Amino acid sequence: MTAVLAALDGASIDGSLYLDVNDFARDTGWLHGFMTAFTDIGLGIFALLMVVAWWRARRRGPAAMAAALAVPVATVAAYIVSDLVKAVFDETRPCHVYPRALVLDGCDPVNDYAFPSNHSVIVAAAAVGLFLVEKRWGIVAAVVALVLGFSRVYVGAHYPHDVLAGLVGGAIVGLVVALVVARLLRPAVRGLTRTPLRPLVAAG
Repeated sequence: MTAVLAALDGASIDGSLYLDVNDFARDTGWLHGFMTAFTDIGLGIFALLMVVAWWRARRRGPAAMAAALAVPVATVAAYIVSDLVKAVFDETRPCHVYPRALVLDGCDPVNDYAFPSNHSVIVAAAAVGLFLVEKRWGIVAAVVALVLGFSRVYVGAHYPHDVLAGLVGGAIVGLVVALVVARLLRPAVRGLTRTPLRPLVAAG
């Protein structure tokens, strides 16, 4: 989608902080492998957490199951909103603004805008949704989301405000959508418990 507003100057917002994190990355070569791998596979961890939440919700009743099924819906909805925001704010990636910056995960094309961080939006929405299913797993997901968000700056892909906006925006959209969808799904889940599909939504 083509951006419709004037360019957002990310460097003027917190470019110096981005460079501070970049300097930290230069000094911690022992972390490069972990951060590069984690920033790529982190989303897969959330997919696994969603499966775990669904499996455990089978033993906790229709409300828990409806909440578990709402998590992927909320995550996709947050991603769509994030993409719409990217179409409005055409913020150039920091790797193009700072050509000498250390970039561990490759520099995305100049028209692949940075604000907000899609990774951060997705994991924040998923973490909030998982918290509504089961607090313990939600806390685990929140910690993973924060680490993944930091990794996006560490590898040179985003400014800190891209990640912060992504985490906050993703959490808000995720919470609203998860609550609404879970409420709408409860009658359907109860209905499925009386069909041959019962094992998918209830154990025993």
